[in-house]
Amino acid sequence: MSKLEPQLLDAAAHEADAPSHARRKKLFIALAATVLACGTGYGLYDWLYASRSVSTDNAYTATEVAQVTPSIAGIVRTVRVADTQSVSAGDVVVVLDDTDAKLALAQAEAELGRSIRRVRSYTATDASLAAQIESRRFEEQRVAAQVASAQSDLERAQVDLRRREALAESGSVSGDELTRARNAHENARANLLAAQALATQSRANHAAALGSREANAVLIADATEDTNPEVTLARAKRDQARVNLERTVIRAPVDGVIARRTVQVGQQVQAGTALLAVVPVREMHVDANFKEVQLEHVRIGQPVEVTSDLYGGAVTYHGVVSGLSGGTGSAFATIPAQNATGNWIKVVQRLPVRIRLDPAELAANPLQVGLSMNATIDTSAAPVSLHAMR
Repeated sequence: MSKLEPQLLDAAAHEADAPSHARRKKLFIALAATVLACGTGYGLYDWLYASRSVSTDNAYTATEVAQVTPSIAGIVRTVRVADTQSVSAGDVVVVLDDTDAKLALAQAEAELGRSIRRVRSYTATDASLAAQIESRRFEEQRVAAQVASAQSDLERAQVDLRRREALAESGSVSGDELTRARNAHENARANLLAAQALATQSRANHAAALGSREANAVLIADATEDTNPEVTLARAKRDQARVNLERTVIRAPVDGVIARRTVQVGQQVQAGTALLAVVPVREMHVDANFKEVQLEHVRIGQPVEVTSDLYGGAVTYHGVVSGLSGGTGSAFATIPAQNATGNWIKVVQRLPVRIRLDPAELAANPLQVGLSMNATIDTSAAPVSLHAMR
């Protein structure tokens, strides 16, 4: 009996452990089935969805904010908007004092009138100089005739003097008559010299008149009264003064919401001073910062689904990838990371991806700048033309 007792005890213990062993086997089978199901589910999820899209919650709304700045210096007379106020393109937002601009315009218009009259005087002067030239020409001809007459008188006086000198040797002519002949000869010579001097002066006057007309002709050559350079310059200054007067009224450049208003009534502002900003909320886009390992299959034109923390999952925006940044955020940081050091730790970089949103959906559910967004890009879809989205 002593030999059978251990065997009986082992058999009894084996029979007692059989239920627990079977239970453990079932648990292992269930665990294996669960792991297999999870692996299969994850594989199907990765194959059907995860591998065909990339997502990030590192995304924020943004837009091209329009800065409102004056084109001229002046004193602010009126400010017609406040922060958060909606405006349309062309609405008056700021009015500058226009007193100086009006005076400048009046001065420019007066200068234009004076330039027109001056150019008209050039034309009148040209006609006057033409008549003067003709008069000088006739005067030159008259003086030439006087020179010829004086030359003839001198030749006759010379002949008379020679005759009397020849007769004076024989005593046929008195000394008094010879003296008169000599005086007549000298008078004729003096008259000829005077006529020649007058002819020289007449030619000089004629040349001066020609020169004056040529100089005046340069001022009106190849131009009418309207196209004359002096009139054109004065008209341009008048137009500039008129534009400056119009610029005293500052208008909103785009539709949007007023933000960052710093201008106050009575403030002296200079050209280019930032007065306020207009945020075009209807042209909002999303800048999504995807990890570099997610961008292998991202292409411009792929569809995107975007949700915002503002509306939660109740509103889904549909957009399209419109562009990828030329560099990562760290590359354009004020103090870029210096990786060429001994203590280097690799950090996955993020690249901004711009997403254009549907304007109709934005109009139905407006967004503001800087809101947190969640973006999912369908990398399996064929890219669409960006022009088709406009």
